[in-house]
Amino acid sequence: MNRSLGIYVSSDRHLDQLIALCKAAHKKGVIVKVFFTHHGTRLCTHPRLRELEKFVQIAICKVGFEANKLEKSDSFANDKAYSSQAWHAEMIYDCDRYLAF
Repeated sequence: MNRSLGIYVSSDRHLDQLIALCKAAHKKGVIVKVFFTHHGTRLCTHPRLRELEKFVQIAICKVGFEANKLEKSDSFANDKAYSSQAWHAEMIYDCDRYLAF
């Protein structure tokens, strides 16, 4: 049985730590899910986030993304990534461990 880690990102700081944590968890066989909201949605336009595309399940709060006046065309995420806080609630329920940035 795989272990899982949910990460809640509401800050636009700590990108290096977020990427390092996701890579380390993946290397240990941990399933990683990340939910970006509030100021954290600003990170979704950063090119370094592409490093996580292949092994991290990412969801973005659509309301937070729009509140920050961000454009989907500036983000690497596909349309399926834009979600609601309901995805976040499911992540909390489903994951073995949970962290917040």
